[in-house]
Amino acid sequence: MFTPVIDAVGGSLGLSALCAILPLIGFFIFLMVLKMKAHWAALSSVGVALLVGIFLFKMPANLAFLSFTEGVAFGLFPIVYIIWMAVWVYDLTVKSGRFEDLRTIFSKIGRGDMRVQAMLIGFAFGGLLEALAGFGAPIAIVAAMLLAIGLKPMKAVLVTFVANCAPVAFGAMGIPVTTGGLLTQIPGEQVAAMAGRQVSLIALIVPFILALIMDGTRGVRQTWPMALLLGITFGGGQFLASNYFSYVLTDVVACLLSLICGVAFLRVWKPKTPEDQASEIDASTIHLSGDRAFLALFPYLLVVVVFSITSLWKIGVNIPAALKSTDIKVQWPGLHGHLVNQAGEPIPNTIFNFNWLSTPGTILFFCGLITVLVYSLAAKNSNGEYPMSFKAGFSQLAEGAYKMRYSALTIAAVMGLAYVMNLSGQTASIGAFLAATGTIFPLLSPLLGWIGTWVTGSATSANALFAQMQSTTATQVGVSPTLLVGANTAGATLGKMMSPQTLTIAANAVNMENGERKIMAQAWKYSLGLLVYICIIAYLQSTPILGWMVVG
Repeated sequence: MFTPVIDAVGGSLGLSALCAILPLIGFFIFLMVLKMKAHWAALSSVGVALLVGIFLFKMPANLAFLSFTEGVAFGLFPIVYIIWMAVWVYDLTVKSGRFEDLRTIFSKIGRGDMRVQAMLIGFAFGGLLEALAGFGAPIAIVAAMLLAIGLKPMKAVLVTFVANCAPVAFGAMGIPVTTGGLLTQIPGEQVAAMAGRQVSLIALIVPFILALIMDGTRGVRQTWPMALLLGITFGGGQFLASNYFSYVLTDVVACLLSLICGVAFLRVWKPKTPEDQASEIDASTIHLSGDRAFLALFPYLLVVVVFSITSLWKIGVNIPAALKSTDIKVQWPGLHGHLVNQAGEPIPNTIFNFNWLSTPGTILFFCGLITVLVYSLAAKNSNGEYPMSFKAGFSQLAEGAYKMRYSALTIAAVMGLAYVMNLSGQTASIGAFLAATGTIFPLLSPLLGWIGTWVTGSATSANALFAQMQSTTATQVGVSPTLLVGANTAGATLGKMMSPQTLTIAANAVNMENGERKIMAQAWKYSLGLLVYICIIAYLQSTPILGWMVVG
């Protein structure tokens, strides 16, 4: 039997917390100073966490290694599985040639104004990609698309970065939120609802920042009606979906709502477009039939419909409950029952939930199958313009697995690191020490999430590293754990544009060889400015001023 204690090192909380943070400091040094690849940095940090857990926190070696294996298993399923399936659905649109039609749709609806197109492509469409793919793919795709319509490389990157802030919290079908909930034992729906009440306030101002980046104060003056509409509809969609609908569809709902409203608004409103803001692509000369437009949007519309049914349908058959009933609870061998809390009760994190059918990954797999079928049938009448077959569709599945092999290894290692730190007591020790900051801690809470994404490049990894710490500290200082886990998620969305991985992806997408430092020199003010904004919101939500916004 092993019971984690917060003052394991010399009976001192301060010394224990200092030792407990060594794996995180190690991760930063391995990644940022020694320039290791992310997966090697994560695995090296696991080694540090195991040493600290075994020799300083006195966790039996076998339990420490078993904690790591459970974390790896959780990283691979459901997290990597969901991402793999989401990327597959997106890849099918590219492989079939439908993605080019998707680009044309956005060029046509922007009415030739690059500022409006930047909002629609970067914000609405980029969010849709983030909802499905995540993990850097939307950054590369959107930056390249903006470059194609005429933006300068630096401007294309900055627009992409800022636009990507709003959807990251619910990216890859809500994986960052799901991770935070599972690690803290707070229901994912509750974490999502709280995060939705924070990141929606970021979404509200993002279109105005995009207009400012594109064309300074003139851009804001001339496009503010569209910026206001997109901010309200995107933020409102995030709030409604995360609180009252299905949080895995939060970004999809927000993006489609803002896109539909934006397109409708452009039928009655046209911005005054200066010559230097006119798009280089004349989409008016490109004919796009209704069938082509529908098929380009088909996978995304299908995802909304299928997830709506599996999340909400309770007439006759309670589909969500039926899917949930297939979950298999696995008491992790050798670990469950050997880790107990101070009351002698088994720690719940040692039960692995194998939700093979109810996981969004399996639902996305069926969406992918339907997409392959529809695209294959449509290909027969396309004269080779839109090639697709079952063989090609499934080859994309294999290619996707190969393409994300290192990302998968990184995620699995980071989850293993999180489990070792959580179950050995390291995270609780850091949390208890941070509680000494008292009621001021909520002001700093989003900063931890920001640091997590800055170092790892992933909001999911940021929640894996810090969600449990946030929850523990919240209990210590007397504020809602849900509030601080949500704040960690919100802060994590803003650190992505400063992450080395993201900077490299963006630089390559716009052909800025070795341009990472130049991009960072321009991006930091937007990242830190928005971080201060969300820190203030999180703090006010911990006080009576905005306390009414807290879930639960």
